[in-house]
Amino acid sequence: MTPERAVPSNAASTAPGIIPGLALAVLIGLLARFAHGLLPRAIAGALGEVVLAVLLGLLVGNAIRLPPATAPGVRFAFQSVLRTAIVLLGAAFSFQQVIAIGGKALLMIVALMLLALAVAHALGRAVGAPGRLATLIGVGTAVCGNSAIVATAPVIGARDDEVSFAVATNTLFGTLAVFLYPILGHAMGMTDAAFGTWAGTAVNDTSQVVATGFAYSGEAGSVATAVKLTRNALMGGVIVAMGLAYGAQGSAAAGGWAKRVRQSLPLFVVGFLFMALLNSIGAVRALSEATGRDVAGALQVSAKFLILVALAGVGLSTRLEAMRRTGANPLYVGFAAAITTAVASLMIIRWWGPASG
Repeated sequence: MTPERAVPSNAASTAPGIIPGLALAVLIGLLARFAHGLLPRAIAGALGEVVLAVLLGLLVGNAIRLPPATAPGVRFAFQSVLRTAIVLLGAAFSFQQVIAIGGKALLMIVALMLLALAVAHALGRAVGAPGRLATLIGVGTAVCGNSAIVATAPVIGARDDEVSFAVATNTLFGTLAVFLYPILGHAMGMTDAAFGTWAGTAVNDTSQVVATGFAYSGEAGSVATAVKLTRNALMGGVIVAMGLAYGAQGSAAAGGWAKRVRQSLPLFVVGFLFMALLNSIGAVRALSEATGRDVAGALQVSAKFLILVALAGVGLSTRLEAMRRTGANPLYVGFAAAITTAVASLMIIRWWGPASG
């Protein structure tokens, strides 16, 4: 998975330019849904269709040399399509639900964030990994994956190769989580709310959290998404804290800080909360009554398909060869941070209960 970034404003990024890659992602999403329908019920329950979409995307993206013309559309799938899906998911939440989930999860998220950063730094020093690289891996694990890595890197003065290492490491363990968490969750008999909280607090990138949660169940996916958005909202504070810690005066100008603080509340998060607000005040229900259709249900069906397309794009954009070139030491740091966060999150959920339900 590549880091989230603005799509270049050139001809390839226009509507005709994104068609080839987007059509490929849609095709893989449809194939994943079809293949999932052929699986035995027990296997289908543990292996969601979104996991199949990632797996098929990985297979196609690494087995076939995709034409360069597909790149803009694939990037559009795992960026814009995913953000649109998350906005639509907001119609299933009330504002009170989002506040309740975020409020209860806040202390858990902060504790896990501090733990992930501490483990990454301690192990980074032990294995001789650069301090800034360890920070990026810790931030990616604790906050919001590749988005946090890319946003934090210029503030702490990280080199390009350190960013690449951190992104590849984050991607590896986040992708593994998509496959392993649902299996482990079913083996432990976790409720939907507990699993959604676990995925939302412990899995790295937004797309990976969405994939992991919905691979378990629809309710788990909704809880995981809301908890993950609470983590995303903390990114601005983390960026400021990292900048102060490293004393990156050159990148801490007022305009730069303002831009990075704005990144902590991206447009798709605002859209999600706006849809939740519409649902809270009864606008979605009123529209359903006026049209005679289940508007919220239709939006959720649309969101689930868009998630399939987006996760197919994630698989298509992930290069296994690039991961192999990251080397062993960053993987040790990322593994330790991921395992520590996963276990600590489970312990807190067992002690305190899930963020919802």
